[in-house]
Amino acid sequence: MTIAVASFTFLLAAICAALMGFAIQRGATCTVAAVGEVVHKGTTTKIVALAETALWVAGGLLMARALGLLPNVPGGFAFNQWTVIGAVFLGLGAYLNQACVFGAIARLGSGQWAYILTPIGFFVGVLTAPLLFGAMMPVPLDTLPMGSALPYWLAPIFAVFAIWRIFRIVRTPHPEAQGWRRLWAPHEATIVIGITFVIMLVIVGAWSYMDLLIHFAHGMADNLVWQGLLFIALLAGAVAGGWVGGSLKWHRQSAITLARCLAGGMLMGWGSLLVPGSNDGLILVGLPLLWPYAWASIFIMCGVIWAAFKIEQKYA
Repeated sequence: MTIAVASFTFLLAAICAALMGFAIQRGATCTVAAVGEVVHKGTTTKIVALAETALWVAGGLLMARALGLLPNVPGGFAFNQWTVIGAVFLGLGAYLNQACVFGAIARLGSGQWAYILTPIGFFVGVLTAPLLFGAMMPVPLDTLPMGSALPYWLAPIFAVFAIWRIFRIVRTPHPEAQGWRRLWAPHEATIVIGITFVIMLVIVGAWSYMDLLIHFAHGMADNLVWQGLLFIALLAGAVAGGWVGGSLKWHRQSAITLARCLAGGMLMGWGSLLVPGSNDGLILVGLPLLWPYAWASIFIMCGVIWAAFKIEQKYA
């Protein structure tokens, strides 16, 4: 790969990361908020938005494969007792943090600076996991995911769906925005997350800032510079989204919030190694590729968050 091609590839990836950050700020992407909506309001708007994000990733991967653009897809892992324990940690950590890894970026973009402790806590969790769980290693699978073997005739069906969905977004009246600005309405912004993630997967591979922290904790120096720059682009997009949406302002943070963010991040760090995968990777990779361990982990994680909210309601 020439320097010019590599530079263009990185620039495109950085733009996608920034757009993803903007969409995370505007979209209904936080698992904690989605489950909280079910508990407190009895509605599933945010869960439907998350499910549609996974659908767009699945369709995008299918289109990329049909065009011969899809690189090697991330592998899967066996479902075992460690998966269950890890998913419970993910749920507890997200609830304690009051935001999943997606939601933490959105809150940072709104000026809630305490959430910088979430990735720091995650990093501490990754470092301490071997001390707590010994030489536990996830069991990788040598089989291809079911999601990578979907028939090619589904590709044009998804293309028609995508055109219809975007046309409907643009043409349907919305109280918050009209026309193309509808793409930044909460539900529709999650579609942007799915599309930008697929583009990044095709050009630089599956990327998340949690993976950056894991690689750094394990001393994997390869690609840390460009991964760090993508994280800066992601955060810059989230801040821009907060500014455009009017939510960017200085938030006074309590000691309890600081402790929750640090402890919640650490629990999610443990969970991400045990599952393995954090909620963003599970939703954007595991669910679209139809990996059973990812589906089970998301259900367990959401169940733990739901139970925590119900207990909070009972004893509040």
